[in-house]
Amino acid sequence: MEILQIVFSPTGGTQKVADLLAEEWGHTVCRVDLADPGLDAREAISLPEADLALIAVPSYAGRVPAVAAERLGHIRADGMKCVLVCVYGNRAYEDTLVELQDRANVCGFAVTAAVAAIAEHSIMHQYAAGRPDAEDREELKEIAQKIKEKLACGEEKPVSVPGNRPYKEAKAASMVPAAGEACTGCGLCAEKCPVRAISKEHPDLTDETRCISCMKCVAVCPQKARKADSEKVAGLAARLKEVCSVRKGNELFI
Repeated sequence: MEILQIVFSPTGGTQKVADLLAEEWGHTVCRVDLADPGLDAREAISLPEADLALIAVPSYAGRVPAVAAERLGHIRADGMKCVLVCVYGNRAYEDTLVELQDRANVCGFAVTAAVAAIAEHSIMHQYAAGRPDAEDREELKEIAQKIKEKLACGEEKPVSVPGNRPYKEAKAASMVPAAGEACTGCGLCAEKCPVRAISKEHPDLTDETRCISCMKCVAVCPQKARKADSEKVAGLAARLKEVCSVRKGNELFI
């Protein structure tokens, strides 16, 4: 089976989950990177032929990241079957899946299944640290097989996912990474920033009104020079400790 991956994964956790699922289904023929800032200049995103699309996004405060939703809207799928995946850092995904389902339907995808999966939190790394781990991989393998079985039998049962309409307000704590003394000004962070919030000429300058706290710049910095404010991160981690500390499992909706 030929797989098309459409993924927004600034720090790599969502991509890991997407790859674990896709490898159980067949060969990935194409990847559309929704974190690519170059997609903003394209009125439409053309898709190659494939048997199945996998659309994967992280949950940002219980919603689909706004920039990922916008870029997904450039796609026209013409009835291609798809599996939806939302990945979260062990807190909650709230309205992410139902919003992603609505977005996929508008694009013309035929949603055949949906998955909520866990990956290490992109800001508070102590939560879901090292996940997806060996236990997750086994769970995701079983989930992928169940989806494969549904596809093989041609079942057209509608997929119901948790969430609310209208969606919750898109509001999250602002965590704008800053460059430290180790910054060499290489500009890689500016090049890779999904929303072009970092100055190419002065990479130590970040437009706080554009930054979405995705931590892409932190993840790609070769000098490990960029970090979010440690006091803010510690304060948020303390507030979320109770809800984030109990291990949550991966879920399938089919």
